[in-house]
Amino acid sequence: MPVRVEETTSSSSSSSSASSQLSGHTSPPVCTLLTVGQAFSGTQNVSSLQKDEAWRVNVRIQGCDLDHGYLCGTMEALNVPMADTPVVTFWEGEIVDGKNYTFYTGKWEALSEDDIRHWTKFPSFQPFLEQVKVDGGKSLDLINYPYIFMRWKEQYFVNVGTDCGLTIAGFYYVCFSCTDGSINGFYYDPNSSPFQKLELKSTNEGRSGFSFSFYELQ
Repeated sequence: MPVRVEETTSSSSSSSSASSQLSGHTSPPVCTLLTVGQAFSGTQNVSSLQKDEAWRVNVRIQGCDLDHGYLCGTMEALNVPMADTPVVTFWEGEIVDGKNYTFYTGKWEALSEDDIRHWTKFPSFQPFLEQVKVDGGKSLDLINYPYIFMRWKEQYFVNVGTDCGLTIAGFYYVCFSCTDGSINGFYYDPNSSPFQKLELKSTNEGRSGFSFSFYELQ
């Protein structure tokens, strides 16, 4: 969730694994770290032209349905300058599986060019670039790929009002590592500072839902 400001500023994988991903519409691999209750913690860089800033964030998975490409959870920003308390939001996610969702967003003010610009920030996406340009990734088989690509969209504030000084108008492009449970993401909102980076690591806390936390600066 980014700060409300009216400005726009300025994991890798093996080739052999990626080369076998063409054709097929199967669900992403079942990851032991992508389960309800799983928690993550880290930071989100919310720097702008005016200043450098990063927020501590926590995330927890509350629901996950791989067959339908869906997951949801809560996000908490811990050191938001304009807030007297940690800010918690509820988010819903789309898992890119070529069946339920492709790499093209098709909503939230994101054009295909915006999608490509953000997905290519992840080294693990590079082997799929040309095919995604052709069909959005519908023909890709991601079942054995060691990364899961997702979009997270915050739906509402849990513990504060909409006048808290933050916005949840945008969404996150997310890359999850099935190997170590790390998460990298980039926030997109035409009215926010571009490419605000989210970096999370899995924690040893309760294992019955995702526990990520990320916030954007606008």
